[in-house]
Amino acid sequence: MKPTASNYFATGRRKEAIARVWLTEDDKSVSINKRPVEQYFHRETHRVLIQGPLKATNVQERFGVRAFVSGGGQTGQADAIRLGIARALVKFDETLRPILRKAGLLTRDPRAKERKKYGRKGARRRFQYTKR
Repeated sequence: MKPTASNYFATGRRKEAIARVWLTEDDKSVSINKRPVEQYFHRETHRVLIQGPLKATNVQERFGVRAFVSGGGQTGQADAIRLGIARALVKFDETLRPILRKAGLLTRDPRAKERKKYGRKGARRRFQYTKR
């Protein structure tokens, strides 16, 4: 789908999750992977997280959200969608940037899983010591 006057596209990432987000002025519903948001995210906290950028800029009645997300877990996916929505809102109106920036919605969370090191059981966990 090409961005038009009523469609704004952006990408959001968090941990291993990648979300492609379209804001549409035609359809006011929120769908994730072609499913309603209530059906995709069962936790209320995830649904509130996604609505964050729309509520901060007070445009929740104006836009519908269509997102395709893959990878990661539920929380990472919700954060990726939130970042995608915030970035798409900036494409819609550049004057919303300071509002979203102040709320911390335009910053990508850089934390990711630490890699496993050799000689260890995990990233930091050591093997159990035994005195032989």
